[in-house]
Amino acid sequence: MTARLKPKHQRLVLVIVALVAIIGAGVLAAWGLRNQASFYLLPNELVADPPAAGQAVRLGGMVEAGSLRTDADGITVHFIVGDGEAKVPVTYSGILPDLFQEGSGVTADGSMGADGVFHADGLLAKHDEKYVPRELKDMTEAQKHQVVAEATE
Repeated sequence: MTARLKPKHQRLVLVIVALVAIIGAGVLAAWGLRNQASFYLLPNELVADPPAAGQAVRLGGMVEAGSLRTDADGITVHFIVGDGEAKVPVTYSGILPDLFQEGSGVTADGSMGADGVFHADGLLAKHDEKYVPRELKDMTEAQKHQVVAEATE
C-alpha cells in the first residue's frame, strides 16, 4: 500500500522546499560577494577610522584646487580629495573622466595603501546641478531650445 500525501500537505512541502531554495541562493550570493562590498566614505570618515590596507572602499569628495599633478608617463595622476574637514591624497592610473577637474566632485573606488595614500582603481566625476554639455555651453537659450526641439522630433 502506497502512502499518498494529501494535496494540502503537498503544497506545504512545495512551499518549504521553495523557501529553503531561496534562502540557500541568498546565502550563496552573500558568501560570493563578501569581499566585493564597497563602502562609501567621506575623507573625514576615512581619516578618523581608516579601513584595513587593501580593503575595497569608495571615497567621495571634492578634488582640491591646485592639487592635481600628472606624472611624466601621462597616465598616473595624483590629487587630493577633501570634504572641508579632512583631506586624503589619491593616486590613479588610467584615463580620466571628461568631467574630472579641480574643484569638482569625484567618487574613487579603490583601497588605502600602507603609505596613507588612497590608490584608486576607478574614478567617477560628478557635475553640479548647473551642468551643461560642451556643445551647448556657448549657445543662447533660444539656440539651446532649438537644438533640443530638433533632437526630439
